[in-house]
Amino acid sequence: MVMELDASGWSGEGEFTRRLIAVLDTVSGVSFVKVEDAPASRADAAFSFISNELFVRFASAPRVVRARKLGFIPTASLVEEKLMTLTALESTLSAAADVGPPDYSDDGMLQYLRSERIVPAYQTRGYKLIELIRIYEAGTQPRRDGQENH
Repeated sequence: MVMELDASGWSGEGEFTRRLIAVLDTVSGVSFVKVEDAPASRADAAFSFISNELFVRFASAPRVVRARKLGFIPTASLVEEKLMTLTALESTLSAAADVGPPDYSDDGMLQYLRSERIVPAYQTRGYKLIELIRIYEAGTQPRRDGQENH
């Protein structure tokens, strides 16, 4: 299965984001990834803060569910069942050598925070690059600060 990637809302910044996308491309249960720049990104003389969001859709497969109508008439219906969950994705990414475990996770999100010191050539003073990546499952209820998902 080939993962579909939508990077139209992404500037392309973030080495760790690129690494995550490369690893997600190898995960068989992931069918689609959308990458977007988050509005929190900003830069200053001493630091550069990159914030990206990844929305992941998992592959699904049909499964037959058998039941009885009125207690005696056999019926069957076809149900689409996801091949992976966000929890299973967390385990897969944690086992990947290039990624590792997330810095924070809950039922609806995985979050990675990476920082490194960058010293460009011919400069004595560098800057700190901070990269924040949040992974959500596509098609779920949006998260709002201070509000509970119901």
